[in-house]
Amino acid sequence: MFIRRLPKFEYHAPTSLGEALDHLSRYGDNAKVLAGGTDLLVSMKKREILPEHLINLKGIKALKHIHYDKKRGLKIGGLVTLGEIERSIIVREKYGALWDAANVMAAPQIRSLATIGGNLCSAVPSADTAPPLVALEATVTLAGKNGERTLLVADFFAGPDASVLNPDEILSHVSLPNPPENSGGAYLKLMRRNAMDLALVGVAACLSLDGGKRVCKEARIALGAVAPTPMRALGAEELLLNKEPDEHVAMEAGKMAGEEARPISDIRASKEYRTEMVRVLTKRAVMEALKRAKENS
Repeated sequence: MFIRRLPKFEYHAPTSLGEALDHLSRYGDNAKVLAGGTDLLVSMKKREILPEHLINLKGIKALKHIHYDKKRGLKIGGLVTLGEIERSIIVREKYGALWDAANVMAAPQIRSLATIGGNLCSAVPSADTAPPLVALEATVTLAGKNGERTLLVADFFAGPDASVLNPDEILSHVSLPNPPENSGGAYLKLMRRNAMDLALVGVAACLSLDGGKRVCKEARIALGAVAPTPMRALGAEELLLNKEPDEHVAMEAGKMAGEEARPISDIRASKEYRTEMVRVLTKRAVMEALKRAKENS
């Protein structure tokens, strides 16, 4: 098999966020940022992207943390790998939908390299971390030479393969609020073969129950790969509120989510098949989130 070499470029290895931003400001559109490299390096070998400068962020320790605070919630640095998220006890216990996504994305070797920042910045409609983060009402903080700005993950995506990240900005971290008591979440993904595949459909559901762990007080459902950007299924959420969720209620929520989805037909699946699987996966995700909410205290 013929494997192309990387094209020529000037390599930079900053050790601080400020130094990296200096490089971005100086070289502008001629520079690309390297995090995990699972997508960028492949594109460079294919000559799809030909940056003159490559800025490796891996030496910036400030972007590699996972920190949890009972009041402020969870903060994940942009360079934290999906493998590290998968191994995080806090993520598994309190942010189950995100933990699910880290587990079903790619192979273990890829998860050890791919970063949460890179997965979001790719902005592909099938990105696995996006629906859970939208459902968890997470925010991203973007750092630039003139300071930082923070916005909801739901507002980060501008379209297929497009985000609001400016060329001179770096995604520094993702923040997730502390979930209420009696909360649970789940993410389910439909694939053609195995975890190496992109999602045909992705569904994240997050529920919060009342003190008696019966009535749904909060519900958020986010869909991936069925619209140009990750989307909330607001009608499905409304169906769950102030009800005691069961199989029937979850099925009705799934039907509504199917009506709200906006999938297309492509070489991987038809619009009709994706719509039907939104219904199925939404029901299953709601039931799994409900189970976890009842188990949590």
